[in-house]
Amino acid sequence: MTGELLRVVAADGRLVVDERRRLPGRGAWLHPGPDCLAKAERKRAFPRALRVQGALDAAGLHDHAAFAADNDAGTPPGSRETRKQVDPS
Repeated sequence: MTGELLRVVAADGRLVVDERRRLPGRGAWLHPGPDCLAKAERKRAFPRALRVQGALDAAGLHDHAAFAADNDAGTPPGSRETRKQVDPS
């Protein structure tokens, strides 16, 4: 199941996506997609999950491709099948 989740860590007061799942420190797991990110921010889950004091800058997460608003249904980029459109005539 963790193949579908992204690991997020706190580094220098900002949130960073841990692509290789190797960055040191405590991590939080998050579904890719803007809805899950928005919900985590609304609930202030990152400081609590990462056990840090104060607010964390999430601008880096909003810029990440996995959390882009045009990524429908929270599927990671590149995981959707691409189909050729066939001319019906």
